[in-house]
Amino acid sequence: MTIIDELGKASAKAQHLPAPITSASRMQSNRHVMYILKDTSARPAGKGAIVGFLKVGYKKLFVLDDREAHNEVEPLCILDFYIHESLQRHGHGRELFQHMLQKERVEPHQLAIDRPSQKLLKFLNKHYNLETTVPQVNNFVIFEGFFAHQHRPPATSLRATRRSRAAAVDPVPAEGHGGPRWPGWDHSTAPESQGGLTAPT
Repeated sequence: MTIIDELGKASAKAQHLPAPITSASRMQSNRHVMYILKDTSARPAGKGAIVGFLKVGYKKLFVLDDREAHNEVEPLCILDFYIHESLQRHGHGRELFQHMLQKERVEPHQLAIDRPSQKLLKFLNKHYNLETTVPQVNNFVIFEGFFAHQHRPPATSLRATRRSRAAAVDPVPAEGHGGPRWPGWDHSTAPESQGGLTAPT
């Protein structure tokens, strides 16, 4: 079992899901991007620690606007988001989310969120002032302003070659925390080498 699988299991447990929605096999079969936050200060015997992850990907959706008209869009979607319980409320979630926004060149209100938990909705409200949602008939949540400045997905030629990948993000060291350690994984190895994933260039 890879670290991707372990992270997926931890996220599913935290969200009370019946089964993980993130795994190495799913990452290999979908063009998703997984940002992994790693605490490089936790290095007993030269090994680091994983703080959490954020998985995103473009999806074709039919969504309703504020006039209840159907629109076919392909927004960047938040698919899974998890920070280890022992390291929450230390700013790691915002750091990871902000890094993703910068790398993907997207604004928070342009995102679609797949089945967000109440904790995630509170997070988005606190850090990005996202509060008013546009009611939908599917599992995705979009916010006011989604249609005003819709983010363009990568060109078709790029999407066709856009492989699933894991990107390692090294955070500011957490005070008083060494970070969680998942068994069976060499934490001195970069996450992108696990599960056949490749890092972005």
